[in-house]
Amino acid sequence: MTTYTAPTNDMAFILHELLEIEKQEIPGYSDMTPDFTSAILEEAGKLNSEILHPLNTVGDTEGCRLENGVVYTPKGFKEAFNQIRSGGWPGIDCSPKYGGQGIPAVVAMQTSEMFASSNQALAMYHGLTHGAQSAIIAHGTDAQKETYLPKMISCEWTGTMNLTEPHCGTDLGLMRTKADPANDGTYKISGQKIFISAGDHDLADNIIHLVLAKIPNGPKGIKGVSLFIVPKYLINSDGTLGARNGLSVGSIEEKMGIHGNSTCVMNYDGATAYLLGEEHKGMRAMFTMMNEARLGVGLQGLGQAEVAYQNAVSYAKDRLQGRNITGAVYPKKTADPLIVHPDIKRNLLSQKSFIEGARAFTSWSAMLFDKYEREHDHDADGIVSLLTPVVKGFLTDIGYDMTIQAQQIYGGHGYIEEHGMSQFTRDARIAMIYEGTNAIQALDLVGRKLGKDNGKHALSFFEIITNFIKENKDHSELNEAFLDKLKVGSKDLQAASMYFMQNGIKNPYDALAGSYDFMHMMGHVCLGLMWSKMAKISLLKLEKNCSNSEFYETKIKTGKFYMERWMPMTSLHLNRIQSGSETIMSMTAENF
Repeated sequence: MTTYTAPTNDMAFILHELLEIEKQEIPGYSDMTPDFTSAILEEAGKLNSEILHPLNTVGDTEGCRLENGVVYTPKGFKEAFNQIRSGGWPGIDCSPKYGGQGIPAVVAMQTSEMFASSNQALAMYHGLTHGAQSAIIAHGTDAQKETYLPKMISCEWTGTMNLTEPHCGTDLGLMRTKADPANDGTYKISGQKIFISAGDHDLADNIIHLVLAKIPNGPKGIKGVSLFIVPKYLINSDGTLGARNGLSVGSIEEKMGIHGNSTCVMNYDGATAYLLGEEHKGMRAMFTMMNEARLGVGLQGLGQAEVAYQNAVSYAKDRLQGRNITGAVYPKKTADPLIVHPDIKRNLLSQKSFIEGARAFTSWSAMLFDKYEREHDHDADGIVSLLTPVVKGFLTDIGYDMTIQAQQIYGGHGYIEEHGMSQFTRDARIAMIYEGTNAIQALDLVGRKLGKDNGKHALSFFEIITNFIKENKDHSELNEAFLDKLKVGSKDLQAASMYFMQNGIKNPYDALAGSYDFMHMMGHVCLGLMWSKMAKISLLKLEKNCSNSEFYETKIKTGKFYMERWMPMTSLHLNRIQSGSETIMSMTAENF
């Protein structure tokens, strides 16, 4: 049986020492005092460690089942979901106008990580609902907001998004689901959608599906796609639930992981639907939900890495295996624990340095998101847009790798289901695929985000790094261990950007072939920046003889490991990018 403990100390460090949220001028931040956020984090941690995580294995082994058209979730899920709902967690950062608590996203990000760590499959039910209600807030009519938002924010009703069809995945312009206009201003949706997370279940009274479909005689391809609200049960004028809508579950997908979440094939047979936003502008509305979901999926990569790491550390400290090469550390025991061996420490430090850097990165991204949402700061929005594919793609790629490293600590026991480590790997694997595969994230980063607004936001990102290095050039210890390496990584990233600019127009294959390496390179630079900032804080604390010196000393050691072992990867990625696409594109289909 695995365990999970919310890393509240590290979260508090990020909120109040790295980001200093209570000192920011962002509306609502002045209320986020350490005492206030501590109460939130401790309560969320207790729920996740004591209630949700013990159900993680139950969800994995039992899964969901479809009986007579009804989907049933694993034992204990309904009661746990009621506790999530009664605690107000689904609406923690939602609009108070519709029943939310209005807490800044930077704090909600920490609680979301906990849910992703403790029980990813269960957390997806309210996580997807959050994204659906965000799309309705951004694009819905006042009537639609009044009808749906209060019950979705409370999770009395849950939400989904329906994009993929059997014959098309990312290429949504090929979709066949149609929406025929009715005489009363509604539409009739017909078609089939697949891979619909939380498509049906027994946790809520109603499920509000957001469905992409084409209105007949509209523009061809993606420009003809519209977005619709399609409730499982129709809603009467007084707000009560009416008749069952014309939709059903065809089957539940048999999956590698996240068994506790009901991934459904959804059939729409003339289901009553309501246009969300404008006709033929469905992708613009859907991207409101997808961009939020991509940040959430990045958290899943981090979350699975964190819980896998916690269990690997515990095992490494307890498992007796071999002797320290320079002499027994525990001579009275039959062997030394695994934790004394250099390669075990290397493995665990790889995990720890990624996790803590990624946590800082996602929190910084959330603060930028708050700056846009609460101050309408379009520069902050531009940087968030630039970083979103990195959060999603890089964190899920490396997060998955870290679950494998955690599993490796266990040796053969990591391969045995009894120890629970394989579930973290299996659950983490989907995060690299859904909400746009990581290859799509890389293409989005290089093909769209890097040059957006004439490269303004990329230049702003580089300026953040340059300014930080300049401001701290007189701090010798920080420079030697952190800033010198950050400077090299940043220059590698800029060189790659220049390569794309010089070669991408003449030969777009060069940009496409290097996009995945660029996404990872940018991820390392982002985490390198976070580690440099955290190291600066820790060094200053130690100079002042703080009481919690061990915490800050460990931060510095962990950060040094990242800069020594991870940051040199930028050079490898640059070399790959600059090798171009000639060899790759010389291969014909017959060569494979």
